[in-house]
Amino acid sequence: MTVQNGSTTLRDAKRIVVKVGSSLVTNDGRGLDETAIGEWCRQMAVLVRARRELVMVSSGAIAEGMARLGWMKRPHEVHELQAAAAVGQMGLVQMYETKLRENGLRSAQVLLTHADLADRERYLNARSTLMSLLKLGVVPVINENDTVVNDEIKVGDNDTLGALVANLVEADALVILTDQPGMYTADPRRDPNAQLIHVAKAGDPVLETMAGGVGSDLGRGGMITKILAARRAAGSGASTVIAWGQEPDVLIRLTQGESIGTLLVAQTRKMQARKQWMTDHLQLRGSVTVDDGAVRKVRDEGKSLLPIGMTAVRGDFSRGDVIAIVDAQGVEMARGLTNYASAEARLICRKPSTEFERLLGYVAEPEMVHRDNLVLTR
Repeated sequence: MTVQNGSTTLRDAKRIVVKVGSSLVTNDGRGLDETAIGEWCRQMAVLVRARRELVMVSSGAIAEGMARLGWMKRPHEVHELQAAAAVGQMGLVQMYETKLRENGLRSAQVLLTHADLADRERYLNARSTLMSLLKLGVVPVINENDTVVNDEIKVGDNDTLGALVANLVEADALVILTDQPGMYTADPRRDPNAQLIHVAKAGDPVLETMAGGVGSDLGRGGMITKILAARRAAGSGASTVIAWGQEPDVLIRLTQGESIGTLLVAQTRKMQARKQWMTDHLQLRGSVTVDDGAVRKVRDEGKSLLPIGMTAVRGDFSRGDVIAIVDAQGVEMARGLTNYASAEARLICRKPSTEFERLLGYVAEPEMVHRDNLVLTR
């Protein structure tokens, strides 16, 4: 079950999603733990200054709302959970904003639902926003939008949300900070012979067998949700670390290559996973034909596809669909995720980006297919 050479996974990671649980954020439900949040923000500032990109996925809105409302037990009614989230979100975001600002960082609040991540257009919109924030050096603080979701549209837990965000921003690594030192071969509270698992393969079914049990009264899930989140993150090439959130300088030491907690290594490289998905995508919604100049730019120079290099648009597709890029002889040479629907593409075909606002009434991306969302097939 163990794998080798895991120490470089976090050391080489440029874009990292950090997820912290309710019990850590709220000091086991006694209100927001200002010291702990301040420590994570300080560490994130060190990493940002070292040219890393950080995204924080934080639980704690409902738990903080419960503390502010004086509730001792987590409610079961959806409207009460939503009320607690609405109350707690105010304090949670304010705390992160304050602590990040004290460390010289700007922050942004992003609330997501399952619908935002399931719909391709909304998925791309969320992705574009997060990528823009990271490019600006801003730390996004993400939580599920608990004030508006119900059980039918919930992501379900923030371990899963952390994995979905790691997929969304194409993170190199997901760090799940919890109240346990990592994953053990058995529940250490019940089995004195339980041993910490230092390195394993993400998605190994043996891990799911070991990771039984439920979470605390404050949060949802338990170790099993973390193992499943690691498997989901590995699908896009991101490895996962599960570690104790109170470990001194845990984020800094992990990025220095130190072995802390449990490292679950993705078996597929990030770009390989993404490009394999696009290459194998069977439901091509359409295609665009490009001139020889665009072929050279895309295939030989690794550039994005611009609408000015397109000569024809075929099919009926929406923003976010996978389309084929075809040369003048009708041979597919690449495919990728389109930034524009087919109707819009026909309007901007052969046009420079300076014309987009006049033709469409708005300006989005200058590219038809960005090079990060493009894979060569010939």
